[in-house]
Amino acid sequence: MSNLPSTRLRRYHGHGSRDSNGQDEDEDEDEDDEDETSETQPVLMTKSSRLKPINRRQAASDGFRDRSIQHIHLEEEDIQLTFTGYRFLKIRISIYYLACLLSGGIVFLLGRWMPHRYISFVAKKCSMGQAEAVVVENEWGQMTTEPISTKYYGGPVSSVFSPEQMVKEIDDDDEGYEDAASTKIMHDMRYFDYQYIRFIFNPVAQAFMQNSQWKDPEWSSIAKCERGLERETHQERALVFGANVIDVQEKTAGQLLIQEVLHPFYIFQVFSMALWFADDYYYYAACILVISTVSVISELIETKKTMRRMRNMSKFTCNVKVCRTGRWRYVGSEELVPGDVFEITDSELSVFPCDAVLLTGDCIVNESMLTGESVPVSKIPLTDRALQLLDLSLSNIPSDIARHFLFSGTKIVRARPGTSAIPKKALRTDDAEYGMNQPLRGLAMVVRTGFNTTKGALIRSMLFPKPKDFQFYRDSFRFIGILACIAFCGFLVSTVNFVRMGVPYRLMIIKALDLITIVVPPALPATMSIGTSFAIARLKRSNIFCISPTRVNIGGKIDCMCFDKTGTLTEDGLDVLGVQCGDTNTSIFGPLLKRVKDMRSAPDSMQDRCTSLLYAMATCHSVKSLGGELIGDPLDLKMFDFTHWILEEGGLTSNSAGGSQAAPSHNTGPAGGIVSTVVRPPGAKQFNLEEVLSHHPSQMSESESFLELGIIRCFEFVSSLRRMSVIVKKLHSPGMDVYVKGAPEAMVDICLKETLPADYKERLSYYTHHGYRVIACGTKSMPALSFVKAQRIKREQVESELTFLGFIIFENKLKPTTAPVVATLANARIRQVMCTGDNVLTAISVSRECGLINKTVDVYAPRFLDGHSTAEESRIIWENIDDNQMTLDSLTLKAKTGNSGVGREYPSFAHRSNEYVLAVTGDVFRWMVDFAPTSTLNRMLVRGQIFARMSPDEKHELVENLQAIGYCVGFCGDGANDCGALKAADIGISLSEAEASVAAPFTSRSNDIDCVVKVIQEGRAALVTSFSCFKYMALYSIIQFTTVSFLYAFASNLGDFQFLYIDLALILPIAVFMGRTEAFPMLSPKRPTAKLVSKKVLTSLIGQIVIQGCFQATLFWTVRQQEWYMPPKYERGQKNIECFENTSLFFLSIFQYLLVAIVFSVGPPYRKPMVSNRPFMFITAGLVLLSASIVLIPPTWLASFLQLLSIPFSFRLFILLMAASNLGLAMASEHYIFPAIASAIGSILSHSRRNSGKHRQASVQQEPEYRQTRIMVDSTISPSISAPLMSTAKKEGNRNGSTSSKIYKDVEDEMSRF
Repeated sequence: MSNLPSTRLRRYHGHGSRDSNGQDEDEDEDEDDEDETSETQPVLMTKSSRLKPINRRQAASDGFRDRSIQHIHLEEEDIQLTFTGYRFLKIRISIYYLACLLSGGIVFLLGRWMPHRYISFVAKKCSMGQAEAVVVENEWGQMTTEPISTKYYGGPVSSVFSPEQMVKEIDDDDEGYEDAASTKIMHDMRYFDYQYIRFIFNPVAQAFMQNSQWKDPEWSSIAKCERGLERETHQERALVFGANVIDVQEKTAGQLLIQEVLHPFYIFQVFSMALWFADDYYYYAACILVISTVSVISELIETKKTMRRMRNMSKFTCNVKVCRTGRWRYVGSEELVPGDVFEITDSELSVFPCDAVLLTGDCIVNESMLTGESVPVSKIPLTDRALQLLDLSLSNIPSDIARHFLFSGTKIVRARPGTSAIPKKALRTDDAEYGMNQPLRGLAMVVRTGFNTTKGALIRSMLFPKPKDFQFYRDSFRFIGILACIAFCGFLVSTVNFVRMGVPYRLMIIKALDLITIVVPPALPATMSIGTSFAIARLKRSNIFCISPTRVNIGGKIDCMCFDKTGTLTEDGLDVLGVQCGDTNTSIFGPLLKRVKDMRSAPDSMQDRCTSLLYAMATCHSVKSLGGELIGDPLDLKMFDFTHWILEEGGLTSNSAGGSQAAPSHNTGPAGGIVSTVVRPPGAKQFNLEEVLSHHPSQMSESESFLELGIIRCFEFVSSLRRMSVIVKKLHSPGMDVYVKGAPEAMVDICLKETLPADYKERLSYYTHHGYRVIACGTKSMPALSFVKAQRIKREQVESELTFLGFIIFENKLKPTTAPVVATLANARIRQVMCTGDNVLTAISVSRECGLINKTVDVYAPRFLDGHSTAEESRIIWENIDDNQMTLDSLTLKAKTGNSGVGREYPSFAHRSNEYVLAVTGDVFRWMVDFAPTSTLNRMLVRGQIFARMSPDEKHELVENLQAIGYCVGFCGDGANDCGALKAADIGISLSEAEASVAAPFTSRSNDIDCVVKVIQEGRAALVTSFSCFKYMALYSIIQFTTVSFLYAFASNLGDFQFLYIDLALILPIAVFMGRTEAFPMLSPKRPTAKLVSKKVLTSLIGQIVIQGCFQATLFWTVRQQEWYMPPKYERGQKNIECFENTSLFFLSIFQYLLVAIVFSVGPPYRKPMVSNRPFMFITAGLVLLSASIVLIPPTWLASFLQLLSIPFSFRLFILLMAASNLGLAMASEHYIFPAIASAIGSILSHSRRNSGKHRQASVQQEPEYRQTRIMVDSTISPSISAPLMSTAKKEGNRNGSTSSKIYKDVEDEMSRF
């Protein structure tokens, strides 16, 4: 991703601290979310191209830098780390161990849960050069302590670190620095491993650094790289880089058990069980102990299975044929180090064991594991220039380097040999196998190993995912804190009451502490994940696979969905509509030719160009032949199929007899043979090598039956150039021809102006307006070009001064499900954005066809009046695509007055003049991000519906910019060019045939966007289920807390088996099956809230608590007024279970647990009705009948078992009537009363915010100045409109949990007032 200017970053931080005012209560989401950010919103940060220490903190005001602290940015993971060096204090460590022993392990637990306190007590900060351990803290506050290891190295510092890292950042005297600087030798290698990343201490820079981007200075040419390594060099690098294996370390069962058991919730469970045993609740405590033990063991087994599965998936070793000290031998792949040269054509090699670059030969690989793209990718040998441009510090390999790059873990579909770049005289004569007669090989050189590879980085991202700061998870822990406060209050009240009653101190403490175990249920965290588990299972049945469960709930909050176009909204395989060539007589385009036969019978004035265009279609592509089947880019395949020609390829050229022979080495290029691919029309004879090399072309036959074209060299498609080209040798023709195809806009600049038809723009506009995809082709003849020169000629020389041939027009067919899905999302008021690399007019046409934008809505596209995307002073004009007389103001992006509106393809209406969208091109997007004012950028992001000609990096950046203004963004693409955007999005959905791809959190095996609706539906259902389960567990705790509090009034309590019946018979099955309700099939325009601390949720929760408490209080008072009532007799030191209050409250409470589950079983619009959840209905009905039988006609043994007293049958009926009334009131309140109360509160708060917003705007207008960017605010804008969008807030933001307003809502409100 391109770096954002620092000014842009500060603006986003600034917006992040503002409040959103004036929110409409009927917006498309819960009104309580108006101040909520995108749940996983990142703050945009500049990424350095090198991973090195940055900006150490000031230790004192005099400018002395703190040598114990180091900041580093990991570009692969895009996270900030802080390293702090420590030396351990032996005396304090001894004191700590003694305190752990004397406290019975309590100090140990506190030190484990509060690592900051622990490390500050047992260790002292020191410089990195003297540190014994490093405390690593990430931006979310998670910290680990890593011990520093030391090995003797004795090699040069330059063999470990790149030249850019050899910069001293601290100007002070240091013995280690002086020694390293003077001798350039690193005697001892000090390092530590953090999350499988090795950080090595650089004695020159006096800091810990990665060496994953290290590049050997000797890699200056392909010939030097092919020599391989000497044995001593290999041993040296093996010490630095370690083994080439991605080996995920499995924790032992003991380590996992300790990690699980020492979690605060399990410690709380242990504390609770100890308390219950002490209070003689033996049966209940034993049952919970058994359940907890089974839970821990099952979770341990599942964790072990997951770790073993991850290890098996990531670990790969094989035998590799490597050139060491000039000799070829087999070694284990784990012994590979950067600089090793290995043979890719070896029959035993099927998967690349490391990241490497291709030196000779060519190969086709399947990269679906990394990208999700199922189409095999062709790789070509590295050039000297590409070798110089190779930058291993980049997290994403650029596309122009990726075509030479072999990624670890990708499968070899086919590999062919090539000729070595080393001259014969340079070969070693003592080679044990071949000596001077080296066979042809396909060679690759190792550049990255182990976890430093691209596969290793992806495995790390799965092992250590970024914590998602989702609002629901934050609020849930806050609410647990509130419950704990309630428990503490109950503890104090009950303690005072027990003291008044003279309860023994031991019993008093036990009973008071028991209240805490009731109010904070230990099973609460597990219960909240039930809905997510069911959702993932349902998605899997729909062939949608999820590798990040936390993203499921986030899917329920999506309010902006971005789509790639080709292969996502439209079909992968575009059909060729036809071709259109220029007519030399009329200087305009001729008729559309829909068949090859039509091209051959074209008029004489078009014949030459038609023939050349046919040759271009047959040769200018990336199609390969594998086992008789053609593979490659779908567009290229359709284009080649249109010609009906035959393609053959091989590293060996074919002779006239049909056999194969090696091309003479003096004429071969880097690809291995003179001709890597040949094409010929149906029925033509094969290419004859002797004829091609013959110096007597006049002797050749001119018959078309010998027509064959050999592709000598291919310049692959580059997204920045938007074109590709080939150098072709035609049989019977001296010299060679060049064929180029690319985007029509790009071809204009490299074609001779006189060869362009006069109606070039009109024809292009017509096709793109009607949704066709257009490719332009050009050619030029190079009669003097030889084979040797063809391999050395530069791309710029080839792709210049071309003769324009014509257009190839492709039909861009929509997928059948595209329009219905787009309509569904639109009805759900989810914003939809198209993000494509295609032409902007084609994208607009497809958008109109599928309904992404309305056909009557004005669409404005930008162009540069002067300048370009990298010039700050460039000027942009926004023109209506149907009438270029209609324009937008370049700053405010509002329609200018006096626009004509004449000559439009679609009608427009004056009263809808504010309803327009923007179609932004990639170059303008780049300029807007880098140089435009923040207010203009935000308006563009809000109004932009189509983003065309976007590179993969720009797609990634678009997602991050949308998140930065408050959207919760989803992205759906094919996984090939969209990896960055898929990972950056809050939910990324890859359309891939692979079962699961690390390219995105979600992978759909169905090749249409139906999966988007399914993911959002399940996300909403899971989110609502999590809320329901949380509210249910909270109410269960409060109901039981209320019951026990009433009984504590006279030192009574619930009985052992009463607790068992409630927790095991009632709560457990209800909590499990309550979350099984499926997602509602329709998407509602209103999104579910993600905030527990919101008006709607709190009103419901507090209201239900009051209702349940009032019913229990009423029954408690009523039973004491009965004539048969007998006050309980308090016996000092006894439990005093059996009493009328206990029996009555138990009877009512067992119904309350069930009715609360019914009330909180939310149905439409996010889940199906409760009755659709049959297991839940059967269990609830069964438990209601069981509880009713316990109340009305309990068997004598059961009454004794539950310690119940006999009460009159009429009062039992009264309790049932109370339970029914309780259910009715709770249901009515939940559906009618509480929403009305929440709405009233919302209206009051909204009115209050509007008033405070007006005061803030007035204060902003009185500010003497506020930050702007280069362009002054248009004087026509009202200050009240422009001020909120300017960057007036703080310079810094907080990445770990800061909440910013939804800026896009401010922009929408502002633009609606224009």
